Amino acid sequence: MTGPLSSLRVIEFSGLGPAPLAGQLLADLGAEVIAVDRKAAPADPTDINRRGKKSVVLDLKSEAGHQAAQKLIESGDVLIEGFRPGVMERLRLGPQDCADTLIYARMTGWGQEGPWAHTAGHDINYLALTGALHAMGEKGQPPIPPLNLVADYGGGTMFLIFGILAAVIERGVSGKGQVVDGAMVDGVPAMMGLIHGMLANGRWSEQRASNWLDGAAPFYRCYTCSDGKFISVGALEPQFYAILLEKMGLSEDLRASQNDVATWPARTAQFADMFMEKTRDEWAAIFEGSDACVAPVLTFTEAAEHPHMAARAALIAPDGVLQSSVAPRFSRFTDLSPMAPRAVGADTAAVLNSLGLASETGAGQI
Repeated sequence: MTGPLSSLRVIEFSGLGPAPLAGQLLADLGAEVIAVDRKAAPADPTDINRRGKKSVVLDLKSEAGHQAAQKLIESGDVLIEGFRPGVMERLRLGPQDCADTLIYARMTGWGQEGPWAHTAGHDINYLALTGALHAMGEKGQPPIPPLNLVADYGGGTMFLIFGILAAVIERGVSGKGQVVDGAMVDGVPAMMGLIHGMLANGRWSEQRASNWLDGAAPFYRCYTCSDGKFISVGALEPQFYAILLEKMGLSEDLRASQNDVATWPARTAQFADMFMEKTRDEWAAIFEGSDACVAPVLTFTEAAEHPHMAARAALIAPDGVLQSSVAPRFSRFTDLSPMAPRAVGADTAAVLNSLGLASETGAGQI
């Protein structure tokens, strides 16, 4: 493995959602990520979160499997787990069972403590409790979940990785590991500094679809075009709004009322009528190369074919499976490319042998 994290060995206890993505992203950057799985399975090219990882199958409830897991953890720098609080402790693999140099990264929605810590939930529930979900959607309608990008992956995966790498740096000073408690209900609010700031100074209303960034502003929303496709407009700054008006053939005098909320409904209706006069791609051509902050709303498939996305190879399709390239990019590691997902359990023998254990030791399923 090559990459900026090639010195890092990560032991990931397989689960769902944000923890596997954290392992994938670390593997993308060169970390040796070994997934501990329950049951062997063939390689699946659509299981993108497994790319770049090794896999061992262990029966953690057997004594041999437990000992193998302990030895594997001892060989690692970081452990990632995404179970409900207490699961790893019941398996006798909790933080107290591990070396004090280990970085023990725990990913949950509610966190390790609190009244709801042991209850089930999903992205939409965690997002709901932070206040962020209430701000999303149309006025007078139920909130619309933004896929599972915000809580699972924004407040979850990204903050878990942030915590892991912060702990790695600190261990270089203290020589000690620690537990990283990654909770989505902590991560989402941490991303909301701008909104909290505007709320505090009276520039944000808790009435949905009444603000700059929630679709109320005519210059920050999406519009339907004549072909039923959509165009995104994000001309927040006055200089960009001026270019938007110019490209749309509207009077420069409208600049003065840009932030007059009373004018927003009429201006939105005017823009909506105008965008319905041309197709999405006709509008995209009009704004191409300008600073009007306008871009076509693309489907997943179209995104890979857009000239800018294609030039950066931001999306790739190994084995015909659309997925991201490695991100972010580095000046000294310019040839990073994701490795295909391997079969579940494909590395059991090799990994156990490297630990001095018989290849069949601990193998099995829970």
